[in-house]
Amino acid sequence: MENEERCISSCYSDWMSGMPSSFWDTPLWNIAIPGSHDTMTYCLDQQSSVLESAPKVLQVLDTLFPCIVRPCIIKWATTQENSISNQLDLGIRFLDLRIAHKIKDPNKVFYFAHGIYSLLTVKEALSDIAYWLDQHTKEVVIIALSAFDGMNLDQHRDLIQFLISTFNNKLCPNHVTPSLKECWDHSYQVILSYDDSAASGQEELWPGCEYWWANTSDPNHVVSYLEEKKEEGRPEKFFAAGLNLTEDARYIVSHPCQSLQSMTLSSYSLLLNWVKHQCPGSGKTCFNIICADFVGAFSNEFSQLVIGLNQTLLKET
Repeated sequence: MENEERCISSCYSDWMSGMPSSFWDTPLWNIAIPGSHDTMTYCLDQQSSVLESAPKVLQVLDTLFPCIVRPCIIKWATTQENSISNQLDLGIRFLDLRIAHKIKDPNKVFYFAHGIYSLLTVKEALSDIAYWLDQHTKEVVIIALSAFDGMNLDQHRDLIQFLISTFNNKLCPNHVTPSLKECWDHSYQVILSYDDSAASGQEELWPGCEYWWANTSDPNHVVSYLEEKKEEGRPEKFFAAGLNLTEDARYIVSHPCQSLQSMTLSSYSLLLNWVKHQCPGSGKTCFNIICADFVGAFSNEFSQLVIGLNQTLLKET
């Protein structure tokens, strides 16, 4: 099994560099790209409190019964098992990073969050990404930062300064139409989306990436929602379609033995069957980024399917 996993990673860790030359001039928003939803939830910290933005009732319960509340949150907030470097090795090229700041922490320390805070800091994770990119110089990663829980304008400025200094010349400016050839010619490896007005005027930062989210625990409703959005027409540039299921309090109470992972994996075949029938491109009903939870599941079937969708573009040329 270990050898099989190593083989799968090696097959997809450099998939962009192995794309046929007919793709090299295609804008990346017209290529099928696999992404991970809530990328950093593999390292949530069970010792941390719930977010400051959480409902007051949940904050009170967390104060009174942390040994019950926090394990429950982790069970339903964990959307990934693989580390960020492993996700990149599996072919993931869109990273969904939800940023947060703890009120009592130093101003320049930022974390990731989904219900509760992460163990890893933003500095640690993004430094890992930069190191990975140094080893894979023809791969391009779209990094989407959002949420920014508990952050003020000065903290946004500190974070933006860190991002620019970390990725430096790897950053693709937002006025460029990024194709593989354009990125390779200028050594661009990062398209950095920053979903906050604090980024306005920064040519290194792209606007927030539209994310289609069905907000339901029913996989059939996810599929019907994405089909409805598809018929409305795709955005002109980057956008992501989320396969992720979402539980609510009623679902959690009525399924005490389940977790987000068990709920997701039981629906994986239905969701991936929908993926098989999609196509990338510039047309109204075409897709770009497709995101999922537990991206390495079933021998990395998700990334294989999404990357494989690009074969439909070859047939058109």
